[in-house]
Amino acid sequence: MSSERPLETHAQISEEQTATLPNGLTICYQTIGDPAARPLLLVMGLGGPMTWWPIDLCRQLAAEDFFVIRYDNRDTGHSSRLREHRVTRSHLVAAFLGRRVPVPYSIRDLASDGFALLDHLGINTAHLAGVSMGGMIAQTMAIERPERVLALTSIMSTTGARTAGFQHPVLLPNLLRRGARTKEQYVEGTVAFNKVIGSPTYPTPDDVVRARAEETWDRGISFSGVMRHMIAVITQRNRTEALGELSMPVTVVHGTKDKMVHLSGGKATAKAVPGSDLRVVDGMGHDLPPGLYDQLVAAIASSAERATG
Repeated sequence: MSSERPLETHAQISEEQTATLPNGLTICYQTIGDPAARPLLLVMGLGGPMTWWPIDLCRQLAAEDFFVIRYDNRDTGHSSRLREHRVTRSHLVAAFLGRRVPVPYSIRDLASDGFALLDHLGINTAHLAGVSMGGMIAQTMAIERPERVLALTSIMSTTGARTAGFQHPVLLPNLLRRGARTKEQYVEGTVAFNKVIGSPTYPTPDDVVRARAEETWDRGISFSGVMRHMIAVITQRNRTEALGELSMPVTVVHGTKDKMVHLSGGKATAKAVPGSDLRVVDGMGHDLPPGLYDQLVAAIASSAERATG
C-alpha cells in the first residue's frame, strides 16, 4: 500500500543479489535509488526479511537522495541459515534467567554482517537505520566502527539494559509458540499478532498484512532462525555506556503504544546518546504502517542532514 504522499521520482530498484561474506555466509540484498546518492543501510528486526522494509517507504527514502540498501539478516529470507545450531525454548528461558547457554551468534556478529555487506558494495561510510533488533544491530555498528557510520536512526529499539524496552506480558505466549506448519496458519497468525503489536492510530489493512505474510512465507521463513535471533537478543550486552561515546547524529523514534519494545527502550537510548533527537510518536506500535512513512523518512533525513550540516 502506497503512502499518501506522491513519490517525486521513479527509484532505480535492483534485482535481489547475493553477497558472499568473508565468514562464508551469503547475504541477500537489494538496492533502491541512485548509487551516487547518500548510502543508507536499512537493518530489519527479529525474524524479518528485508521485505519488511516496505518498498514504498524505500522509494520515499530514495526520493530524499538516499541510495537505499535493504537485506536479509542471516537466518532470514534468502540469506544463509545456520541450521546446525539448535536453540530450544529451555535455552531461551535459561538465558533470560542469566544462565550460561550456547549462543550461535551475537548481535555483534550480526553487526559484522552489515559492515561486510557494505564492504562488498564498496561503501566505506553510510547512514544507518534499524528497527527493533535491527536498531540493536545498527547501534552496535555505530559503537564498533563509528568512523564508518555517518548517522544513526534507531527505531522502536533499546539499549540492551534489562530495565528498559521490556515486552508486554500479553506477548509471551505468542513469542514462545511453535512455528506454523502451513502457510495458511502462518498468514492468519501474523494478521492476528499484528492486531496486538501494530499501531492503533495508524492501522495497516488486513489485506496488506496478509500479503506481506504470504511473501514472507514464500521467501522461506525459518522458525529455528527466529529462535537463534531471540537468544542473540536475550544475551546482548548493555550498550548504555558505549552509546554515550557516540558523536555522530542520532535520532530515536519510538511509539507510545509499542507492546514489543516498551517506550522506555527508546527513551533510554536517547538519554544514553549525547545530543540525540528523540521523536515519540503517539499511537505508534511495533510496525511500519503506511501512515507513518512521512515521519520515518523525516527522522532518517534529519539524521543525515545533521551529519552533513
